[in-house]
Amino acid sequence: MPSDFLHADPADPSAAHHPQILLRFREFAERYDTLLCDIWGVVHNGVRSWPDACDALHRFRQAGGRVCLITNAPRPAAFVQHLLDRLKVPHHSYDAIVTSGDLTRAMVAERAGSNLFHLGPERDLPVFEGIDVTLSDHASADAVVNTGLFDDDTETPDDYADMLRSFRDRGLTMICGNPDKVVERGDRLIYCAGALADAYEAIGGEVLWAGKPHPPIYAEAVRLVEEASGRPVDRDRVLAIGDSLRTDLAGAERFGIASVFIASGIHGAELIGESGLDAAMLEASFEAAGVRPGAIMTRLVW
Repeated sequence: MPSDFLHADPADPSAAHHPQILLRFREFAERYDTLLCDIWGVVHNGVRSWPDACDALHRFRQAGGRVCLITNAPRPAAFVQHLLDRLKVPHHSYDAIVTSGDLTRAMVAERAGSNLFHLGPERDLPVFEGIDVTLSDHASADAVVNTGLFDDDTETPDDYADMLRSFRDRGLTMICGNPDKVVERGDRLIYCAGALADAYEAIGGEVLWAGKPHPPIYAEAVRLVEEASGRPVDRDRVLAIGDSLRTDLAGAERFGIASVFIASGIHGAELIGESGLDAAMLEASFEAAGVRPGAIMTRLVW
């Protein structure tokens, strides 16, 4: 690993393949007008929020920037905002929220009049509210809406192998309401809907994906920012912040925007050792995922 990996300036074209490791986000922020910031793993860990991250977003907005929180939570934005309120994420940290649940609702609405099987916990039922569909058992369903495991504290995707095979044998399309495979809950990683959807595709099932890394959620985030501010968004001055190589960084690259990788999230155990960030593991992880962020931070701090 070249030593300049830790010190490269992304404004220098010759450093394009060596992301800068930032101690403070303000070193990078002035290049951008709009942030599309992941929530779980960057702003909170499912149990508590990170005050430094909230402060960084607030300071970016105070300097004239705009922030849309963009999440693969399979619930509508209003419900995510209630969670953020409980975790004491201040409203002044963001302008708007867009969720994979919002996109899932749009996909469900396209199937009005259908029988749908909900694969996921009861807390995700708001994704169906106000939409003319019938929630049925899987034997009579026309399609599956996957928002996660029924019990993500104790189950794994292996527990669903028989159910997924039955879906495939009946030719059912699966709508995946959360492309994340795992997410932090306190100091644990728990499986998400994306792990079930991956398993379904692996056996030949058809999956429709809502959320990151797919471009529609980024387009919706940009639309919400423009609506909230009354100003157009310059794509060259949009920055994504996230902790997932597979969703946040890959999604930013697909949408054609720069990104900052937060290393302490779901990949923290493999990328951060006793002496700090492991540069060799970072490089190997980026290569394996086919992504290249503009910068890296351990945590989001202004």
